[in-house]
Amino acid sequence: MKKNFMAAVLFAALALSGFNAGAEELALPKPDTSSALMKIIDARQSGRAYSDQKISEQELSNILWAAFGANSHGKRTIPTGRNQQDLKVFVIYDNAVWLYDGKNNLLNKYSETDLMPYLDSQDFVKPAPVHLIYAGGKKYAEAHSGSAYENVYLYAAENGLSTVIRGLIDRDGLHKALNLNEDEVVTYHQPIGYPAQ
Repeated sequence: MKKNFMAAVLFAALALSGFNAGAEELALPKPDTSSALMKIIDARQSGRAYSDQKISEQELSNILWAAFGANSHGKRTIPTGRNQQDLKVFVIYDNAVWLYDGKNNLLNKYSETDLMPYLDSQDFVKPAPVHLIYAGGKKYAEAHSGSAYENVYLYAAENGLSTVIRGLIDRDGLHKALNLNEDEVVTYHQPIGYPAQ
């Protein structure tokens, strides 16, 4: 009798609290977007119209640090699978192709080959003054690229820049043009610039 009474009380309490074990949806509280980070996430969007206004070296440094730099703890600004840190960020800037060295915050000139024919299947990308091309080891390249390009998105949202992630590129052509190893893949292209007015 006592057991049945306790079960009835528990059931009533759960019913009053709105708990339904068989529910197929759960209404959550409205997200609190009041913090600086949440506001930036809320502002993040893809942009497909760029002016040809030059990106300064300081702005470029900030963008690349967000993508794959070294933070104040001596770690990368993104997580990497098994700590392999094998992401490659190629940068088209100032009429050359550069490879970003995030540990030393350097751009090393990689090539003067025009890579735009591998990237410009959509006309809107052409005016952008900066283009990032992500590549890396086959196992984690997709995950590493995703972490890097999202950081760039957030930086762009906070600083009035426009960007979009693109998969409509000639990956095989880029693989060959960039002299990548067989165990490396090209993943995505990310143009960055000021929005067209």
